[in-house]
Amino acid sequence: MQERATLTAISALISQAVDRARQYDAKHQLAEGLQAGLLPRTLPTMHGLDVAARYLPASHGMEVGGDFYDLIRLSDTEAAAVIGDVQGHGVNAASLMGEVRTAVRAYAVAGATAGEVLARTNHLFNDLDPGLLASCLYAHIDSFHRGGQLATAGHCPPLLRHPDLHTDILAAPPGPLLGVDPTAEYPTTGIPLRPGALLALYTDGLIETPGTDFETALTDLAAVLSRTTGSLDDIADTLLGHAQPSGDRADDTALLLLKVC
Repeated sequence: MQERATLTAISALISQAVDRARQYDAKHQLAEGLQAGLLPRTLPTMHGLDVAARYLPASHGMEVGGDFYDLIRLSDTEAAAVIGDVQGHGVNAASLMGEVRTAVRAYAVAGATAGEVLARTNHLFNDLDPGLLASCLYAHIDSFHRGGQLATAGHCPPLLRHPDLHTDILAAPPGPLLGVDPTAEYPTTGIPLRPGALLALYTDGLIETPGTDFETALTDLAAVLSRTTGSLDDIADTLLGHAQPSGDRADDTALLLLKVC
């Protein structure tokens, strides 16, 4: 009788554990589905421009993140590439991320310059008064004239790999994070984009490595990009594998690669 009672109690505990695991999986899938719904379903096909993108959620927890990316078709040869990171996790961060992405897209399509897009988005962001901050980088790309314009709101510096595979860390003059100063201005920097050039935009989840400082992690990432060849999808997978070889991610990660043909 005692053994039967013990087995019954153990069985009940196992059943409860299985139920909790199923509930966790369901909530985790719901969070991932929400995140996926807020990101572009597909990226537009552009003449003279190849693109690849990746988004990976954090390995721990089940709250949706605030990382986002977008590619906006402006004309047959012009596009706007955007990447950003809203502070925190959860529904509030995800909702705000969707609003920022929508605002950037609206101002870009209206014909604003890179700096104007961020300035107007920042003004709207402050009006919303979300109690959160966000970083964002905006790049206007002209594949016909082989050039681009960058503006950044406190975001990670992009990488530019030249046709000879040498990679530069682009030190664009930074403006403040979105949500800090409603009157902030965002300087614009021009970049050359010759055929074969590759521009890499990413969020900090790609370079946050325990025990490694920011500058070292960024330099290492640039070195990996310099020696990695193949398709853009192969390059994206290699960069993610270098940053998170174990697959253990403390933060969500977004990556957007653009190559001028």
